[in-house]
Amino acid sequence: MPTHSGGQDWLVSWHLPDDPPAGRPHGAAGVCVARDQLVLISHDGVHWGFPAGRPDGDESIEETLRREMWEEACVRVVGARMLGFARSECVGGHEAGLILVRSYWRAEVEIEPWEPRFEIEHRRIVPGAQAREYVRDPDGAATRISLRALTEAALG
Repeated sequence: MPTHSGGQDWLVSWHLPDDPPAGRPHGAAGVCVARDQLVLISHDGVHWGFPAGRPDGDESIEETLRREMWEEACVRVVGARMLGFARSECVGGHEAGLILVRSYWRAEVEIEPWEPRFEIEHRRIVPGAQAREYVRDPDGAATRISLRALTEAALG
């Protein structure tokens, strides 16, 4: 999927968990599910997506998942299943040739009181069956990757 982000051109693709693509590890994103509800976050209160982030130090991708879900969404991961990977290759711009790989997980979570810290200002809890109605990123390819993750997580 071609996309333009940050003044650069990218090709984004989805890969199944048993076929991890080569590239620089770019952290983890969590489809956070609490019973039949989905937890989403937003920087601006308009675009909604999954909590995600990059590893600190030598964290494993699952350790990154657990920490980022807590920091960005105030949820505790009690179970996790990898859904797949998003591979993003910069094909035009100052980072041409860079390949980033982010893992996507279905994270069973416990929702804690909302105490925004770090860069996330908004959290929304929506019915899991209606997840596709709420997930929207300013970047079309990112939205398509998120919708694929919802499919793999058996939501919406």
